[in-house]
Amino acid sequence: MGYRVLVVGKGGREHAICWKLRQSSVVDALYCAPGNPGIEAIATCLPVGVMDTAGIVGAARDQAIDLVVVGPEDPLAAGLADALEAAGFLVAGPTQAAAQLEASKSFANDVMAIANIPTARSRTVATMAEGQAAIAELLTTAGVVVKADGLAAGKGVVVADTQDQALTALEEMLVGGSMGDAGHTIVIEERLVGEEVSILCLSDGTTIWPLQPSCDYKRAHDNDLGPNTGGMGNYTPTRLVDAAMMTRIQQEILDPVIAEMARRDTPMKGILFAGLMMTTDGPKVIEFNCRFGDPETQVVLPTLDGDLGVLLHAVASGNLAEQQRPAAAGAAVGVVLASEGYPGSYPKGEVISGLENAGKALVFHAGTAWAGDSVVTDGGRVLCVVGLGDDLATARSEAYAAAAEITFPGGWMRSDIALREI
Repeated sequence: MGYRVLVVGKGGREHAICWKLRQSSVVDALYCAPGNPGIEAIATCLPVGVMDTAGIVGAARDQAIDLVVVGPEDPLAAGLADALEAAGFLVAGPTQAAAQLEASKSFANDVMAIANIPTARSRTVATMAEGQAAIAELLTTAGVVVKADGLAAGKGVVVADTQDQALTALEEMLVGGSMGDAGHTIVIEERLVGEEVSILCLSDGTTIWPLQPSCDYKRAHDNDLGPNTGGMGNYTPTRLVDAAMMTRIQQEILDPVIAEMARRDTPMKGILFAGLMMTTDGPKVIEFNCRFGDPETQVVLPTLDGDLGVLLHAVASGNLAEQQRPAAAGAAVGVVLASEGYPGSYPKGEVISGLENAGKALVFHAGTAWAGDSVVTDGGRVLCVVGLGDDLATARSEAYAAAAEITFPGGWMRSDIALREI
């Protein structure tokens, strides 16, 4: 008998997780709550919202679930894993206390300081006067970074080029309340200079295994212009991390953070996402997340040469070290198709055409819904189209050829994903 698995979430990340779990030799039944039109082709979707903790626990009980995999950060920060574990379920996802590594940037900075993990110099502030002093202290010719301390869906960060820009961002968050509860305290950081790399890792709280590194595109438009988004595309692998550099990252960043979280009795059990800046002084941490990244997952899992069902069950059970360490195979490029206006306000309900014309490319649904017999837009990031190949050039060509076949009114994408590596 194999496992009955429930994936919590409704985006492109969860579609990719379900797609990979569907190939597992140990998964007998696959459910997703609430899922989306793409996911329902490969899993049984349950009408339960991601923040409905009681509903998710009830669904797990009703479906005799063996393993729960939590996609988004908000339910983890609200204690979903705690509630599921209290009800007797195995969970690939951290407790509320461990999820503070993502939910509170000041908590993460404290962990890194104690564990001597390389990162930006920072100050946590709660008043304009404190913020002004911190900005004056940390501002360099590269600028300074202003971050809401709490969860802000990837949009609570302002990279300011000047002191005036930083002060404006500080005032909007702290006084204007632009980030809501996430902005009651603010973290001011020196701006790190270099190229960014994302590393998704499997961790059972003691052992941590990094998967193939990827590179994300956070700015809305080509040449990294425009506002920050949740991510407009991604590719893997990257020339920035070779085997020697991965060993260094493991020794200087990954092993120490897992050890410090365990020392605090808040083991990081689930997925650790390390966002790194490759500086002239070596890799430094920009952020930690406590779940699969989006859209990183959509390119990393298709290149994972391993059984995700086995691996996630081992993560939840605490016996990752007993498994076969996964390898990576090939390259993947993911291109996000977004709604007109994103990351600002955008329409919903636009009919999507051409989904059947994607060929060999993978199409992961991120913000879609049914309207009668039509799949329509239901979010800012609508789809992630992933091309695969032996190299990045092949994968990129496949991704863009497929993305060009899929249309909806106002839909747009960046044209330069992975171009810098080719």
